[in-house]
Amino acid sequence: MKSELFATTLVGRPVCVTGLGVSGPPMARALHGLGAAVTLVDGRDDAAAAAAAEALRAEGIAVELGADAPPAGTDLVVTSPGWRPDSPLLVAAQQAGVEVIGDVELAWRLKPADQVWLAVTGTNGKTTTVRMLEAMLRADGRDALAVGNVGTPAIDAVRPAPGAAAPAVLAVELSSFQLHWSSSLRPHAATVLNVAPDHLDWHGGLDPYAEAKGRVFARGTIRVVNTADEWSRRLADGGDPAAPMVGCTLTAPRPGELGVVEGLLVDRAFVADPANTAEELAALADVRPAAPHNVANALAAAALARSVGVAPEAVRAGLAAFAPEPHRIAHVATVGGVGYVDDSKATNPHAAAASLSAFDSVVWVAGGLLKGADVTDLVRTAAPRLRGAVLLGRDRDQLRAALAEHAPGVPVADIEDTGPDAMAAVVAAAARLAVPGDTVLLAPAAASMDMFTNYNVRGDAFTEAVRWLDR
Repeated sequence: MKSELFATTLVGRPVCVTGLGVSGPPMARALHGLGAAVTLVDGRDDAAAAAAAEALRAEGIAVELGADAPPAGTDLVVTSPGWRPDSPLLVAAQQAGVEVIGDVELAWRLKPADQVWLAVTGTNGKTTTVRMLEAMLRADGRDALAVGNVGTPAIDAVRPAPGAAAPAVLAVELSSFQLHWSSSLRPHAATVLNVAPDHLDWHGGLDPYAEAKGRVFARGTIRVVNTADEWSRRLADGGDPAAPMVGCTLTAPRPGELGVVEGLLVDRAFVADPANTAEELAALADVRPAAPHNVANALAAAALARSVGVAPEAVRAGLAAFAPEPHRIAHVATVGGVGYVDDSKATNPHAAAASLSAFDSVVWVAGGLLKGADVTDLVRTAAPRLRGAVLLGRDRDQLRAALAEHAPGVPVADIEDTGPDAMAAVVAAAARLAVPGDTVLLAPAAASMDMFTNYNVRGDAFTEAVRWLDR
């Protein structure tokens, strides 16, 4: 449905928006501005929720706190990504025949007709890839913006403030939650970087989680595929067979692929004669950090950029301009010949495996909330490169058991402290286990909320402890 037509259907329409988090208020404001009769609903009723509610009410938007059902007469529910499908309000809406869509679906329905969307999803690497893509597009002179799960709500990029123009190209990071509630999304090109067990409690299993990711490969969407990832290949195969498929590989590319040859990122897909020619895009040294999984991210970003005609030199310039997000394989310091690396963002086993594979001899700092994930394969694969391990957090027993079975010769330090000095104890234990040439790697394979507010706070604590060690 064209955005103008959809917008006209919102005038006077009773719409319920769920959630007072990052996505809810911008959606409520956009819908209110289009003339919808908006009620924002949130299950919380604490002081912070009350303050946010008052700010919206001052703008003329109705807010109901502590509610678990849509207001009477609701004709459309627009849900924030964090609300599970089995939330009472969403179940009640669907049982009543009320359409439920997500924040990205709303933005898609309201976007300018000529705005191009390039979409990125996957279990790991989404933010890095989207930021790389944004940098490449801007280096090519495009009016581009990274949006979606990356931080800037997509609705703000399709309905900007009065007097501002909507960006011509969006690099859209999409979570499985957002894709679950998207039905008409049709990006110009998209990629599923990888799929590994995560958020299974939200989706009800790996297959529905992967299926949500696969929605990004819609009718007419150019499919950018990580050839090394089984799920990426499988989901792309389930996309539109009439749409082009472009592979990304860490080896020499075949026609129709981007890959790596003698330290160079090369394109054999978006060239005039893929069978006989290749275009140099960048050097491995332009990718920071040049860990294998990050090179895969760079290739995916390059493929998406090339799908809209970005020049090869802009790919390289974009990578040069790209500044990695904090807590993603960030070198903190070298102390006594030992490197200390913060990858606190490695919050699941798949991410931790990618991080561990980038180093030859590792003292591994791991643990936290495993969210039901199995660490057996992770430990078995990483065992040959482990010098030692330091475990922290609630679910460290599972990691200890896996290490005892699959890496019995690896010394393990178990940190029981969960207080403010716990990370200092972790780093001190890691320093005792490490020898010159080793890397002490914080790649927890687990979420942080048992001990820290989020992975950023965990990474900051690690960094501060290392800096004290270096004094």
